[in-house]
Amino acid sequence: MPELPEVETTVAGIRPWLENKTIRQMTIHQPRLRWAVPADLPERVGGQVITAVRRRGKYIIVNTAAGDMLVHLGMSGSLRIDTHGNGRRKHDHVEWQIGDAVLRFHDPRRFGCVLFAEQAEQHRLIACLGVEPLDEAFHADYLYRRSRGRRQAVKNFIMNARIVVGVGNIYASEALFAAGIWPEAEAGRLSRASYQRLTEAIRQTLSEAIGAGGTTLQDFVNADGQPGYFAQSLKVYGRAGQVCIRCGATIVKRQIGQRSSYFCPRCQQTGRYR
Repeated sequence: MPELPEVETTVAGIRPWLENKTIRQMTIHQPRLRWAVPADLPERVGGQVITAVRRRGKYIIVNTAAGDMLVHLGMSGSLRIDTHGNGRRKHDHVEWQIGDAVLRFHDPRRFGCVLFAEQAEQHRLIACLGVEPLDEAFHADYLYRRSRGRRQAVKNFIMNARIVVGVGNIYASEALFAAGIWPEAEAGRLSRASYQRLTEAIRQTLSEAIGAGGTTLQDFVNADGQPGYFAQSLKVYGRAGQVCIRCGATIVKRQIGQRSSYFCPRCQQTGRYR
């Protein structure tokens, strides 16, 4: 599933083609996505000028005076700009003619969505989201306070979108390794010092991934149709049975919260309970 860096990379790629441009036409080819695309959406946004394109969590928000479009890439979705008249491909379910370009929403598995809200922040899918990990509101004291009394694994805790958005499975594993924290440690038992290391690791890991264009997962491509490159820098994720680059121990793979988790049993051993 595309995670926060992939979504941020997509936003950066499409923004120059969309902002301050007029939506000349919108066409829904397949409305049956995770939630049905509103049938009246083309009428609502047709002729509107796009005032901003931004990200909230893993949602892409396209602002117009008439309201906001919410796009989620699901497990296999992508948004691509076409300026060469290449035509629609199979699984291109929604398209917008904007200026001289066409923006297409491509989603083979159809777990993504294209929705509408008069104000995005009031939509039920956005209103419940936690803080952004790259904002000033995300800091050690915040995580420490929200973790008190929680017995769940810290990896599951930081992947809870109601706590902090966008820390998906790959980046949670990478950040915990960088912070030297055992992924199954109870969130409520970790110290403020641990959360200081963890918040810094999350920020650094996500920032580096955004700079590199995301990870090379099987379905993710950016707005130009090119894969991301952060997978070249992964320290533990997907490296089960390989040597830890830091200490030489063997990287372990384990199911935590029904998700595959990767960690170094030596580097992260001391981070179990402190």
